[in-house]
Amino acid sequence: MPSYSDVQKAVNAERRRVWFAWLAGGLILLFAWSAVRAFSATGGLVAGVVALLAFAALTVTAYRMHTALGRRADRERQAVLGDDYPR
Repeated sequence: MPSYSDVQKAVNAERRRVWFAWLAGGLILLFAWSAVRAFSATGGLVAGVVALLAFAALTVTAYRMHTALGRRADRERQAVLGDDYPR
C-alpha cells in the first residue's frame, strides 16, 4: 500500500504535467496564429479567433483535470490514512 507521501508526490507530478501541457499547447497556438498572420491579413483574424477558442478549451480542460486529480488524491489519501484523514 502506498504511503501518504507517495500519493502526494504522484498527484503533484501529474498536476505539473497537466499545466506544462497547457503551456505547451498555448505556445503552439500562439506560434501557429503568428505564422498565419504573417502570411495573410484576413486569415490572421480567423486564425486568431480559432486560437482564442482553442486556448479557452485548453484552459477549461486543464482546470477540470486539475480538480479531478484533487478529488482522486482525496480518495487515495483517505484510503491510505483511513480514519485519520480529516474531513
